[in-house]
Amino acid sequence: PLRVETRTARMRVLALVLLGRHVYAFYLPGVAPREYKVGEKVELKVNKLTSIHTQLPYDYYSHRFCKPHGGVKTSAENLGEFLSGDRIENSPQVVLDLTILECNSRYLLFMRRDQYCNVLCQVKLDAGHTAQFKRSIDESYHHNWIVDNIPAASVIDTEAFVTTSYSRGFPVGYYDRVAGKHYLYNHASIVIEYHEAVPNGNRIVGFYVEPFSINHAFVAKATWDGKHAAPPLETCSNTEPMELKRAKDRGLALTKAIKIIYTYDIVWKPSNIKWASRWDIYLSMDNAVPKIVHWFSIINSLMIVLCLTVMIAIILARNLRRDISQYNRLPLDEDIDPAANEETGWKLVHQDVFRPPKTCPMLLCVFIGSGVQVLVMAFATIAFAAVGFISPSNRGSLMFVMLLLFVLMGAFAGYHCARIYKTFKGQRWQRATLATATLFPGGSFFVFVGLDLALASYQGSTGAVPMSTLVTLLCLWFGISVPLVFLGAYLGFRKEPIEFPVKYSNIPRPIPAAPWYLGTSFTIAIGGVLPFGACFVELFFILSSMWMDQYYYVFGFTFLVFAILMITCAEITIVLLYFQLCAEDYLWWWRAFLTSGSTAAYVFLYSTFYFSKLESNLPITYFLFFGYMSIISFGIFLFTGTIGLYAALWFNIVIFRSIKVD
Repeated sequence: PLRVETRTARMRVLALVLLGRHVYAFYLPGVAPREYKVGEKVELKVNKLTSIHTQLPYDYYSHRFCKPHGGVKTSAENLGEFLSGDRIENSPQVVLDLTILECNSRYLLFMRRDQYCNVLCQVKLDAGHTAQFKRSIDESYHHNWIVDNIPAASVIDTEAFVTTSYSRGFPVGYYDRVAGKHYLYNHASIVIEYHEAVPNGNRIVGFYVEPFSINHAFVAKATWDGKHAAPPLETCSNTEPMELKRAKDRGLALTKAIKIIYTYDIVWKPSNIKWASRWDIYLSMDNAVPKIVHWFSIINSLMIVLCLTVMIAIILARNLRRDISQYNRLPLDEDIDPAANEETGWKLVHQDVFRPPKTCPMLLCVFIGSGVQVLVMAFATIAFAAVGFISPSNRGSLMFVMLLLFVLMGAFAGYHCARIYKTFKGQRWQRATLATATLFPGGSFFVFVGLDLALASYQGSTGAVPMSTLVTLLCLWFGISVPLVFLGAYLGFRKEPIEFPVKYSNIPRPIPAAPWYLGTSFTIAIGGVLPFGACFVELFFILSSMWMDQYYYVFGFTFLVFAILMITCAEITIVLLYFQLCAEDYLWWWRAFLTSGSTAAYVFLYSTFYFSKLESNLPITYFLFFGYMSIISFGIFLFTGTIGLYAALWFNIVIFRSIKVD
């Protein structure tokens, strides 16, 4: 009976675990679903105006759009949203009360209630406002609207084709090259898809906006003061949504002084898409990039890893085994040729290979500590995103998680810096720890502040973060990261230094001249080629998500590519290190770090090539792009260099532990 009860208890626990995993996995794609009853109010919010050409976001109401009655109200935002420049605000709401059929001073969307040709407001543009709109159209600025926490997809209808875009929102207007005029989109045909999960319980699963440019006119040339119900329009129908044929040849061209009437349609459409899958079409960009592209990238990276692994296997299985067996033979055997047992190649440097570097040993320790911090942060962030803990519906969550993990990983940075520094027989561990706590975060912060000051000079831009956000960043840095770095350094310095299998001599061995292809500059230059080749395809999609406002959420592929990148950095460093040691060159500490760290140089060079896709001529865009890419490239340099150095250290310990030394 006891065995049966125990088995039953185990089954219950297993059932609860599986149930918990099932329920938790349901909410991973986003927040809990909200169900609307028929006729219930649905809120529409507006975000910043964005352009991929300028990378300079503007507040939505910095332009002459309809403003909400009662003032603009900003929604609560997290730290990641502020750093991304997001400013989510309430929309101009003019409610049509469906119960009494009277126009009030507000407007709302009502679940499954179609509305056509509703007048939102009327504004007058002066020459300055018109010039602002023209400039925004030339720079391809886009609206970013939000309904039920999903962004608006853009539907652009022309006579030739219909284009649907699931990123970047919908454009402010367009420029007609033939007519030489700028046209403003002042009518929004809103299409919202819903799924009836339960009776009278509707969930929003799709949100589309098709903009039109229409030079509206009231019937009988009536006027409107904006306080009472608007008179009917002769340019659109209140019984059907706007179509291209009605708007054709009636575009709203921008002139020096013009009155603009903003209107909208609301159409509700049923859908079979489940709420949990409503983000799929956004994240896949409607399958604009097939998954086969990512798989080709993985296969390409695996082939590189396979080739390097075979090379290392040959080195370990043939050359090293032969060298070690010859070196360890006893000279008493009469059949052994004394010349065959003579030390050659890498065995000659066994008394110098673990000698601490003479050039900036503290700086190398600081780089290693900072590299470990960036490496663990990146690995944990990608792992969390791959399993679904970072949702696209939580805007700014990815950046917030990265910041939080970075400051929490300060203990790893301090520990590794202090442990290596003690191995180098360094005594000023406090100075090394302080440098580790301030080098990468301090440099990144000052570059960020410089870019923030440049953005602040542009009136109305949301790219400049508030002072409270900068104070929050400083609190995270000095309140959490710095103490953790010192805590890790204290623990690391208390540990015994790394024990090497061979002690180094007091007198350094002279290093013979090496051929040009084993020179430091050449090996460092080629060291980053293969790691970059293993990740450059995925790097293109990551840069597109950063600078082209495209969604990127294939973090499963990212995790695989990141793992392959680490393996490639380690293997290429080991291969080049073996050739270096065979040339009797034992100065490997900095060289191993720079060999794999040179991957960052190729990433930065590739980003300069990618910059041409932005087609920008604004100085601020150059500052923003290359400023942030410098921070990213330096972070890549730190963690790839750290991987290479630790791989080289492991390789040296393994091979020199295998030989007999008197």
